[in-house]
Amino acid sequence: MGNCRSSSRALLGKTHVVPDSEWGIQDFGKTHVPVFEWRIQDFSSLLKTGAKSTISGAFHCSGYNWFLQVIPMHKEAGAGTPYVALRLVPSQLSLVPGHTVHAVFELSIYNHTKGMYCGCKATYNFDFKNTYSKEHCLIPLQELLKSSAFLVDDSCVFAVEILKIDVSSPEKKAVVIQKKATIVQNLFVQNKGFVKGTYTWTMNNFPELDLKHFVRSPTFEVGGQKWYIGMYPRGDKYSTDCLSLYLHLDASDEHQLESKKVAVMTLSILDQTNGKHFTRTSGLWVCGQGWGWPNFLGLKKLKDPSGGYVVGSSCVVKADLTIVGSSNDG
Repeated sequence: MGNCRSSSRALLGKTHVVPDSEWGIQDFGKTHVPVFEWRIQDFSSLLKTGAKSTISGAFHCSGYNWFLQVIPMHKEAGAGTPYVALRLVPSQLSLVPGHTVHAVFELSIYNHTKGMYCGCKATYNFDFKNTYSKEHCLIPLQELLKSSAFLVDDSCVFAVEILKIDVSSPEKKAVVIQKKATIVQNLFVQNKGFVKGTYTWTMNNFPELDLKHFVRSPTFEVGGQKWYIGMYPRGDKYSTDCLSLYLHLDASDEHQLESKKVAVMTLSILDQTNGKHFTRTSGLWVCGQGWGWPNFLGLKKLKDPSGGYVVGSSCVVKADLTIVGSSNDG
């Protein structure tokens, strides 16, 4: 997946400048106006978190909600050079079962020296269960870190422009791209003083809950905001024979609309027999809505007695949440 290219010339020395074309990206020109711009204000702090990826808050374009994902240390199979890569992600809530959304888009990073965006053009067929485009590599990480063109005052700017959307459905419609002012978001990552919280949800009546479509934990507080774990015991409409598990901000929390936290979370189903817990950890995400995994754990594995995930009537889920920064609209 992706389009990373390894270049020994790119890593020879701090004074050597490699043309953008050698990384497989192109200049989009000074008239290029993206639909979405994401300003990461503390890039070195982002790297220090160790997060494999970070995903923006949602932005709207032509009837769909989208996210931009940044993967700061992406490596192609067999390649040794880590690249900064981008992905376009539509919200699952925007997609309709049986429809395929064919998108043509441009992913870019802003070159302050040239005063323009530089990136690549891409296409992807999104559908109900395929919501992440391929990774598209823009620049070697080490080149970005020593660059005065792409990284200014520890800040860099990533962007996406959506050029065309066609929907394969019974109606077979083309979506008109509505040009509006660029949507801007800022991401701030702390380098210390993280707020951490843990909540353990013990269900002693899991066989009863297993008959329900959706169940939620009691609310708990981390970082001055209320959260809850949401579970679909037999999977939600996005899953395939799996339990679905999410972490949500409580809708009744009055702080939800006033600020957006940036967090990393781990959700676990505890192995009550062997202590070999099943866990999944997110990248950094802007906490404007729920986040999690539709295919968290296969139902067969969940109910296997040797796994220890369901013992008698008991099932235990644990959430670990670390708030590492904040996000606002530019």
